[in-house]
Amino acid sequence: MDIEQRKTSPRTRQGLVIVHTGLGKGKTTAALGLLFRAWGHGLRLCVIQFIKRPNQALGEVRAARRLDIEWHQMGDGFTWRSSDRDETKAKARRAWALVQDKIAAGGYDLIVLDELTFVFKYGWLNAHKAVAWLRAFKPPALHLVITGRGAPAELIEYADLVTEMTEIKHPFAHGIKAQAGIEF
Repeated sequence: MDIEQRKTSPRTRQGLVIVHTGLGKGKTTAALGLLFRAWGHGLRLCVIQFIKRPNQALGEVRAARRLDIEWHQMGDGFTWRSSDRDETKAKARRAWALVQDKIAAGGYDLIVLDELTFVFKYGWLNAHKAVAWLRAFKPPALHLVITGRGAPAELIEYADLVTEMTEIKHPFAHGIKAQAGIEF
């Protein structure tokens, strides 16, 4: 195939599994950058957040409503402060069931699974079984973006692209609190 043929031939989309992990800030922000880019190309999008609680007035959720991006906040906030761990675990499992439904339905080009790694870390979902399910059921053209600290080895091995965010310097260490439009 010569250069002219490549310019005019239709592109076949190869769905990627992209993981943003690490202790540094920017994992969700990077995923939202991909989401925004995909929106600009008319892709069908969905975001499922495992930790953020419903009706949290986050800037990204407000933008998603205006852009008509499907968005699900399935958690109960800072899980390490949960007064009912069983309910928190149940919410995480309901979020995973929603993920399975959305992927199996096949109506999306890109799905973001925000803070999914915490569900594995706390043992609310088995990473090996989840990755096995994704291998079996993720459509070949679907892009899947997964965020969260401490991505397990199975997920890293499965992914096509893994980026580790490393904290070098953070404003919290200098007493600067989270700010609207930057952290939320």
